[in-house]
Formats: sequence, structure tokens, C-alpha cells
Amino acid sequence: MVTFMVYGEPASKANSRRLVKRGRRVIPIKSAKALDYCDAFIKQCPVLDTLMDGELVAHIHIWYASQRPDLDPSLILDLMQGRIYQNDRQVREMHLYHWLDRHTPRAQITIERRSS
Repeated sequence: MVTFMVYGEPASKANSRRLVKRGRRVIPIKSAKALDYCDAFIKQCPVLDTLMDGELVAHIHIWYASQRPDLDPSLILDLMQGRIYQNDRQVREMHLYHWLDRHTPRAQITIERRSS
């Protein structure tokens, strides 16, 4: 089992895209808020010597700065790939909690192996 805290407010993966024109194509890219959160997460997330294997359970408590954001752990799950586990598809069970802390938004994350 691993437990850690990441300070900063997570961006919703679904709502964190902006459209940018590249030549004749319009492509979606991460918003500035999502990119900032990715940088903060990478700096604060531990990297396990041996990545967790098998089916996993995620317990994620997210303290947002306001009631506005949707409860969305998908960016957090993506960012743990290659640091905590190989692939976020290993997470077979999630327990999500939405809290409010205007001054210190953060996420407390616990990942453990799923018992049979």
C-alpha cells in the first residue's frame, strides 16, 4: 500500500482541454490549469522502485478550493502511471471523496492491492 498527498487543485480531465489550431487542423490540448497541475503532481508523487502489479483499489480524497469543480480523479490516475503502477487500467475499484478547503486544495491518495 502507498499513501501520499499532492498539493494543488486537480483539473478535471474532461473539462481541461482547449482547442488549438495547428496548420489546417484543430487539436485539443491540456489547459494551462491542467498543465500546471501535471507539473505539481510529478514533483510531489513518489516513484516506487517496484511498480504495483495486479488489480488495485484507489482511495482518493480531493479538497477543492470551491464547490464548482466536478469530482474527477482521471488526471490523477493517468499521472500515477509509471510512478505507482504500470497502467491505470489496473485500478478496478475507486473510493472518491469531495471536500472543500479554500486555502489548501490537495489530494490524498492511497493505492492498495485488491483483495480476492
